[in-house]
Amino acid sequence: MSDKVLNIGIMSKEDYRKRTISIAKGEYTPKGDEPKVWFESLQSMAQILNSENQKLLKLIIDKQPQSLKELETLSGRTSSNLSRTLKTMERYRIVKLDKEKRCLIPKVEADSFMIQVGLH
Repeated sequence: MSDKVLNIGIMSKEDYRKRTISIAKGEYTPKGDEPKVWFESLQSMAQILNSENQKLLKLIIDKQPQSLKELETLSGRTSSNLSRTLKTMERYRIVKLDKEKRCLIPKVEADSFMIQVGLH
């Protein structure tokens, strides 16, 4: 499988707010290679991409479960924990939950991550 790289940016909430306002006012146009997903700190990113969640992503890639119930069985995680984790990862474009025949099928959207940290 080819790498699906997700470009992640780290920026404080205040700087992100200023950036968003500049974009809205037309004062700044993001470049094509800029991150589309932002975290406010390395710590907040690390909570999402912790080793347990990396194992979950690898499990989804390797086993390709066809439902959350199947992934629950494979991973040993409770349904509420799994659902919350996957919804958070979906918000950050790491996974996608496809709905088919009343089942949610988890798909990994990013299996590699490029991190950009701005210190200005």
